[in-house]
Amino acid sequence: MLTHIQCHRKRGTSQHYVYTYPAKKAVQAAKRKVKMLCREVEVNQPLDDLLRRLNMALRGWCAYFRSGVSSVTFAYLSHYTWQTVWRWMRRKHRRSTWKEFRHRYCGGGWWSASENRELFDPEKVGTTRYRYRGSIIPAPWPITG
Repeated sequence: MLTHIQCHRKRGTSQHYVYTYPAKKAVQAAKRKVKMLCREVEVNQPLDDLLRRLNMALRGWCAYFRSGVSSVTFAYLSHYTWQTVWRWMRRKHRRSTWKEFRHRYCGGGWWSASENRELFDPEKVGTTRYRYRGSIIPAPWPITG
């Protein structure tokens, strides 16, 4: 199941809203993909190779689940990805300190980046809910005038 659907009632009214969340199974699959990519890219390869492969996978996953109540899930996936990439860098440079990592791979900040690209942050992806498409969907009845 790709999404989980829940129906919520707005407090104090009789209005109901349908919320679609990414299913736990889908989130687990994304986490496994991140972990697998970090294991596939050997530590003797540059960080740029890892970031290129991770960014493609994360961008596609976030684009698919963008329409819905996904911002909390995106923040969770962002944190998981950040931790996994930092563990990969720790394997690459076992004796380095946090300060050296930040200077070498983050430009003094905390978000991983290489010379060519930065790690994609799913938390910054905006969600789109309740998109009005009434004027775009054609009516099935012929227009007679």
